[in-house]
Amino acid sequence: MPQHEHMERHRKLHGRRLDAAERERKAEARSAHKRSEFAQKVHGIRAKLYNAKRFKEKAAMRKTIAEHNERDNKHANDDKVADGAVPAYLLDREGVSRAKVLSNSVKQKRKEKAGKWDVPIPKVKPVADDEMFKVLKTGKKQNKAWKRMVTKVTYVGENYTRKAPKYERFIRPTGLRFTKAHITHPELKATFHLPIIGVKKNPSSALYTNLGVITKGTVIEVNVSDLGLVTTTGKVVWGKFAQVTNNPELDGCINGSAARVGG
Repeated sequence: MPQHEHMERHRKLHGRRLDAAERERKAEARSAHKRSEFAQKVHGIRAKLYNAKRFKEKAAMRKTIAEHNERDNKHANDDKVADGAVPAYLLDREGVSRAKVLSNSVKQKRKEKAGKWDVPIPKVKPVADDEMFKVLKTGKKQNKAWKRMVTKVTYVGENYTRKAPKYERFIRPTGLRFTKAHITHPELKATFHLPIIGVKKNPSSALYTNLGVITKGTVIEVNVSDLGLVTTTGKVVWGKFAQVTNNPELDGCINGSAARVGG
């Protein structure tokens, strides 16, 4: 057992306290007061570093909240009165002023950063570690159990080189490594066999994302340069996000649907 995993091992063997969730909630609620107390006491160079760090955190938080709450600020404009008769098709536009007009490309980039995506499967059942990894026994007497073999489909990239077997903890079998996926485009109503660029997010765990594990609900990035898609400014779209809609380890292929930026 690796040295740093004694807490996880104890949790697996004996479970957690019954009031663990409540204690965590209280600790999180108290953390703001502790931060405030520390900020008032600290001085000198540590105070400068701490304030700079908190300033960046708050700026990032404000930006994320603003992007999630982004909307066109429409309000009635009573001052403007049209001269003469207004055509029927312009009646719904009458008396409306837009405080903020952004180009489509800027809106799309902001929403991408804010994480607003319309995906085919919004909620996914998480995959447990026991199902994801198979324990490999190693050592002269087969008494070491720190290695894990990934039992699901993975993507590792073109220039991937394995670590030396002695030091490799997570083993991704060659037979379960995929480089292409069948992606259905909801607007074009067609399916394409596209190369995978990378794994954007596996909803089950950040570890699975880093390992490139592809399960049902995983968001992957695919290469759509051959499809000839262009943006509103005329630039060719290189990569597009898609969500996996099947269980690749059972079907032997990756099927997915292209994700769209939501409103």
